[in-house]
Amino acid sequence: MFYVYIIRSISSPVQTYIGFSEDVHSRLIKHNKGDCPHTSKYLPWELEFYCAFKTKKNALDFETYLKSHSGKAFAAKRLLPNYSQHSEIS
Repeated sequence: MFYVYIIRSISSPVQTYIGFSEDVHSRLIKHNKGDCPHTSKYLPWELEFYCAFKTKKNALDFETYLKSHSGKAFAAKRLLPNYSQHSEIS
């Protein structure tokens, strides 16, 4: 399976990150170790959302969509409703 996920910074909850992985748990561990330059400033992170896909292409297409302007609005409204007015999705 292939996964698209959204993580949120515990220390700075307005910070979120959208990513792709074949192993969400291991990827979250890497984010929390500071192995990803894009997320290392806002440690620690927690998993807010993930979605599984059978094909890599579908997962990468969904990740690309979530990173678009309309995808960020969709995520804020539908996937992260508790934070919709305060999220900075990257």
